[in-house]
Amino acid sequence: MPRIPLPRTRAARLTAAAAVVLVAAAAATVWATRDRGPAPVRTQDAFVAMPAAPGSPDQVRIDTTTYYPEHTPAPAVLLAHGFGGDKSSVDPQARELAQRGFVVLTWSARGFGHSTGKIGLNDPDGEVADARKLVDRLTASPEVATGADGQREIGVTGASYGGSLSLLLAGTDHRVRALAPVITYNDLGQALVPNAAAATAPSAKTPAAGAFSPDGVFKKTWAGIFFSAGSGAAAASTPSTEAPEAGQPTNDTGGTAGNSGGTAPQAAAPPAGSKTERPSTDPCGRFTAPVCQAYTELATTGKASPATVALLHRISPSSVTGKITAPTLLVQGESDTLFGLDQSDATARQITEAGGSVRTIWYTGGHDGGIPGPQLRAKIGDFLWSSLTGQGDPGHGFSYDVQGTLRANGTPSVRTVNAAAYPGLGSDGTERKQVALSGPAQPIVRPAGANPAAVSGIPGLNGLASGTSRLAPLFSSDPPGQAAQFGTAPFDSQVLLSGSSTVRLQVATDPAHPQPEAVLFAKLYDVGQDGTRVLPANAVAPFRVTGLPADGTPVDVTVTLPGVVRPIDSGHSLRLVVGTTDQAYSVPTQPGVFRVGLASGAALAVPVVPGASVGAPLPVGQLIGIGVTLLIAIAVVVVAVIRRRRAHDVDPELADTPLVIKGLKKQYAGGFTAVADLSFRVEPGQVLGLLGPNGAGKTTTLRMLMGLITPTAGEIRVFGHRIAPGAPVLSRIGSFVEGSGFLPHLSGKANLELYWAATGRPVEKAHFTEALEIAGLGDAVHRRVKTYSQGMRQRLAIAQAMLGLPELMVLDEPTNGLDPPQIHQMREVLQRYAATGRTVVVSSHLLAEVEQTCSHVVVMHRGRLVASGEVGELAASSGEATFRVGDSAAAAAALKSVGGVTDIETEGDLVHANLDGLPRADAVAALVRAGVAVEQAGPRRRLEDAFLQLVGEDS
Repeated sequence: MPRIPLPRTRAARLTAAAAVVLVAAAAATVWATRDRGPAPVRTQDAFVAMPAAPGSPDQVRIDTTTYYPEHTPAPAVLLAHGFGGDKSSVDPQARELAQRGFVVLTWSARGFGHSTGKIGLNDPDGEVADARKLVDRLTASPEVATGADGQREIGVTGASYGGSLSLLLAGTDHRVRALAPVITYNDLGQALVPNAAAATAPSAKTPAAGAFSPDGVFKKTWAGIFFSAGSGAAAASTPSTEAPEAGQPTNDTGGTAGNSGGTAPQAAAPPAGSKTERPSTDPCGRFTAPVCQAYTELATTGKASPATVALLHRISPSSVTGKITAPTLLVQGESDTLFGLDQSDATARQITEAGGSVRTIWYTGGHDGGIPGPQLRAKIGDFLWSSLTGQGDPGHGFSYDVQGTLRANGTPSVRTVNAAAYPGLGSDGTERKQVALSGPAQPIVRPAGANPAAVSGIPGLNGLASGTSRLAPLFSSDPPGQAAQFGTAPFDSQVLLSGSSTVRLQVATDPAHPQPEAVLFAKLYDVGQDGTRVLPANAVAPFRVTGLPADGTPVDVTVTLPGVVRPIDSGHSLRLVVGTTDQAYSVPTQPGVFRVGLASGAALAVPVVPGASVGAPLPVGQLIGIGVTLLIAIAVVVVAVIRRRRAHDVDPELADTPLVIKGLKKQYAGGFTAVADLSFRVEPGQVLGLLGPNGAGKTTTLRMLMGLITPTAGEIRVFGHRIAPGAPVLSRIGSFVEGSGFLPHLSGKANLELYWAATGRPVEKAHFTEALEIAGLGDAVHRRVKTYSQGMRQRLAIAQAMLGLPELMVLDEPTNGLDPPQIHQMREVLQRYAATGRTVVVSSHLLAEVEQTCSHVVVMHRGRLVASGEVGELAASSGEATFRVGDSAAAAAALKSVGGVTDIETEGDLVHANLDGLPRADAVAALVRAGVAVEQAGPRRRLEDAFLQLVGEDS
């Protein structure tokens, strides 16, 4: 088993110990805060028989499921589903509440899932009566906790259609002790047939009070989605994805869970466990006859008769909100073109006037933006628990979410603003900033058939455009000639629009084509400095103005714009657009011309609700990660400081010396020593050959010289500066170590330019021309590198090393893979560069190349220095001699007769011999005595012999 290396220095041991402590602490914290899994939940399904109508012998069967927590008795919650769903569509929320300790009762309302009966839209004698029967069952159950007053602890919650049922039940059954309706309506008539115009502004002082005027404009697209869902078609009016929350993590695709948000009615599938059936061939589908008749009237005429208005009021929470006194949490979506903020605003006022306590939360979702996420669901659960048991904090005040622009990864930024109370409910009214509007009165046309129509959004999908100007143009358009526009000046500072703005307008008919009434649509755009515009929440305010004088005299009306939450940034402006058509509403088909202008002295009244911004709950795991990251960053800074100090370690006496190596050692894990006690010096103008067999430690030495690896001991100084990773003096070295990496699809010159650009130094200091001239690439430098031969690649690598004309150039085996002509060219390149007065260090195992190229040589063997000096001196130290003679054969015979002389070779008139310590003069004398004429005698200069003598034949 390999030995694990331990830290050698005291500082390293302390660092390792600290790291172990940090890892152990992090592991302990993660273990302590780990998710131990959900608490066990058991369920019980049952069908409950209910009277079809009061006093009727007929019955309907309601499909129910009760969820029981781990411990009972416990407080109970009725959880109602949304329109188009059934009990299975709220199964995740039911289990979540049960795991929090609640007994939860869910059911499929009449006409949905496996329940029988007709859909009455929460008829008091139908769906609401069924809910009261379910309260009877909970009251009789021993597993439901009893409060101090002896009453069962029962609450109710639900979204959309289920939220309306929550309010209607609480208003008719005082056994309900707490309720939390979500994204629901107050008055279904005003939700589906709204009229935002009135003679005066709303008297309410709350931030999102609507006009709620009669004789409104039919919201045909959303109503059609409702009716389709009740006819058996695959549609749903309640969103299924979660809205983004403050601090919410992103999912695998980079977006938040609710980023795509909202309802997709065209693609919605039946909830799991529900009946899958073909749409009914009955035009009324599964609706009761009165509901079907009301829808048919609205869809065909666009107007509501008194009978339809009365029906919609009877099945609306507004009919009973004056009787609700139980603690109420109203949760409404800021991205909701079906049930806007004005609906919860009206409910809050009515319950408060009845003496009930109300808390309101606006969040980023809604029918267009998604259901509540985990943080908001936790607040709802806390509210119900505290209100039913008296334990914990139910929450206080008023909070709303502010959704900003999209982050780089596509997720929306969200922050929550908390106010002490909902303005206008027993407190001071809402602050409204008066913002001046400008623009002349303008004629606008309603084309025949109301086509083409303006587009304000796509119901259920509007959340896609929320917060971004990139998608906004796809979701809103105003055909030319159909809209009047009025604008504000750019804002000097950010204004957080929080609620429903109001504006006073003048509307007149064209005397040439008089119309008795006008159906118009008002929108308020946020316009950026570049002119791009975003329609917040895709919200539009439809209004009908009746009694228009035929002579063109204008009628003054106050229009209440939809409630939105939108930060209007500094430099942005608001643009009011009033049009004649909208594809989501029922518009008169007769052509008409109207004139719309601002009333005298009119200004845009913008609601502002001050508060304190708060972030997300503390993410313990992330904080641990941040802490560990900070500690690592501190360690990195400390190491950087130490390295910087080393980098500024300068020996002034060596400032003009290119390279000095002293006592250099490199030992790897396991004890292998690659370099040991290496010392040598390189002077200016030298071409030094680092010579040695493979494995001698040449490349390791050069890697330490370039700061790529750290020595175990010793030091390297370049121009007096001590070398360390990242040392500034490395910029004075040009290097080619362990091969080059070029982009093959680029030319040689382009590769060099990219390399130099990466250094961050000025282009004029690159000296491309000089480097390329010395490298001798010629016109080939303009060709793609993939067409280069190996020799050309090597020369390009040398040119790269020469960029900036460094004072010291370091090359590792530059002739590898070259043929003899290429080696000759490379030799000339290096010699030309050295001729400029600079220094070159070349490593090689080719003896002949070092002998012909270098002026000095350092011989390494097994990591150690065995010799150094000038090439000529080292070559002459081998003991061999060469004689130029008249008769080489006679000379060879004469030398053989001399004792100790070996390795005699003849080469023309030259005779080579190993004298083995015999003085050359004695050898010359022996030749003369033998009658051989000697013209010249000297040492035989052959580096190969000296090298083999130094390192041995077995190398």
